[in-house]
Amino acid sequence: MTVVKTTVDQALTVLRDKQTPIAQRQQKLRDIVSATFDFQAMSRSAMGYYWKQITPDQQQEFQKVFITFIENSYLAKINEFVSGEVKYLNAQPNGNQFSMVKTSVVMPNTGPIALDFRLLNLNGQWQIYDVLVDGISILANYRNQFNRIMSSKGYDTLIRDLKSKEASLAASMGT
Repeated sequence: MTVVKTTVDQALTVLRDKQTPIAQRQQKLRDIVSATFDFQAMSRSAMGYYWKQITPDQQQEFQKVFITFIENSYLAKINEFVSGEVKYLNAQPNGNQFSMVKTSVVMPNTGPIALDFRLLNLNGQWQIYDVLVDGISILANYRNQFNRIMSSKGYDTLIRDLKSKEASLAASMGT
């Protein structure tokens, strides 16, 4: 609970600080997110079965592109919640290694949005490895998309598409 609350509160503070230039705010957000999210585990999980099918060089390339893409995706999503009030509901441990922290974001003029964080305990440090929005895993969604592309068009198409989406996302965020 502490990891999620600290991360979300820090992110919201940065997002609500309209005095700081946007580029500096985005870098602060990247620093906050990269300190708390296990992007390596997320990369392997997003590639799913195909992780072992690609070469070590492709794994490195995919990880680099995916991490940049997912950081920008989370930053774009978090911007949507800037005007909401976050309620921290509970932490649901699953043994010593896994946990889920359930939150609810109450947005003006709409109903609450369930925003749940899956965490993994690595060497005594809790790291976020997935986020569920209204019960839908962002990571599972990407894995399904990536598996479809890998099975029908292969790695080269996947990495090209991912680079293209990342560039579009970065452009829309002004980075």
